[in-house]
Amino acid sequence: MIAAPRTGDDVEGPSVHRAPMRSRDDDVSDGPAVERALALGVCGVGGRLDDAPGSIADALAAVDAVYGERMARRLERFVSAAEGVFVWTRDAEGFLWLGRITGPWRYDASAEARDVDLVHVRACDWLDRPVESAAVPAGVHEAFARGGRNWQSITRADAARLTAAVWKSRRGRK
Repeated sequence: MIAAPRTGDDVEGPSVHRAPMRSRDDDVSDGPAVERALALGVCGVGGRLDDAPGSIADALAAVDAVYGERMARRLERFVSAAEGVFVWTRDAEGFLWLGRITGPWRYDASAEARDVDLVHVRACDWLDRPVESAAVPAGVHEAFARGGRNWQSITRADAARLTAAVWKSRRGRK
């Protein structure tokens, strides 16, 4: 069921994704999942399961059975993003954070992960502070302005190049 990972690389560099990290469960408040992700150095999506899957194939099958094919495809897109892709998230105060995926998928079965519905995670190297609004590429602002809870590519033509420039300019700062 899982496709081969995309390279995420093109002429402009690694691809860019919006990672809202908002549960589809309306009983889960917005904000705590992003706080947890930033603190632990992960990026993720929801989809709590009764039994922790031992592999991504098991996770995809279980998510499909519990939540449906559309959610399983969303998880598959998250899992198949290449290491090194850029991700943007927004915290409860509206600040935008930039990170890069650095590891493979794993299922976090901890009570804390279940509480915020951020159980399908990948290691992520986040900048140590949010990016000021004026420095965030317009395509990123547009992606978050549309709303939604899905992990998705930011496809505006200049988003990858401008995001890479933001990363490079802030990575050297301490």
